[in-house]
Amino acid sequence: MAAGAPDGVKSVARVFDLLELIADAGGDVTLSELSTSADLPLPTIHRLLRTLVSLGYARQLANRRYALGPRLVRLGEVANKKFGQIAMPQLKELVERLGETSNLATIDGDRVVYVSQAPSPHAMRMFTEVGRRAHLHSTSVGKAILARMDDAQVRDIVARTGMPANTERTITSIDALLADLSLTRERGYAIDDGEQEIGVRCYAMAVPDMPTLTAVSVSGPIARVDDAFAERAIPVLREVVDEISSLATPA
Repeated sequence: MAAGAPDGVKSVARVFDLLELIADAGGDVTLSELSTSADLPLPTIHRLLRTLVSLGYARQLANRRYALGPRLVRLGEVANKKFGQIAMPQLKELVERLGETSNLATIDGDRVVYVSQAPSPHAMRMFTEVGRRAHLHSTSVGKAILARMDDAQVRDIVARTGMPANTERTITSIDALLADLSLTRERGYAIDDGEQEIGVRCYAMAVPDMPTLTAVSVSGPIARVDDAFAERAIPVLREVVDEISSLATPA
């Protein structure tokens, strides 16, 4: 926070700091945990939390932990929708150059949510409803996002969500997932090889410099999305991801 900033500006910055800390903690946190992380006096934290609760941007649970409030959901949905619209030209560019469906997705709590899609022109194509939420461990966009975290964060998420199997190819052990994420970091992109839906292969790449962890994917039936497709697609995907990143980077 900038030194010498007006009190009103400081209060706004502190409020957003608290919301970010709650989000970083997985969505709920104790007052004492906030006081350790926020570097603010306990009375100040308590006053700010009371205000957030009264406005619906935070809520106090029965166990006296503080959680993110329901009014943030609407803000997130509108922000995601708007950003999805802004990035649509880049998603359409992916489809024009590769011929397969492209998606933009962001993290939402412990899930990934699809915020925009440009469909393939093929009659046989992949379709994911915008607004759909999915587990991180079984989607290419989810794994691209997880690869931006450290192993401890990944373990925390999996401990909360589990690792349900959508297909027989879904990764269902934390050690196998961490190994997959290590490979994802090394090569720079994630692969869903029939792990979310049999017969479908997806390649995804995280978008750097985003305020919320975000990824872009291109997907299609395995008959078309093969190794030769990957060699052609990855450089194009990287170009488009860089373009989308520039949309969120201040000039």
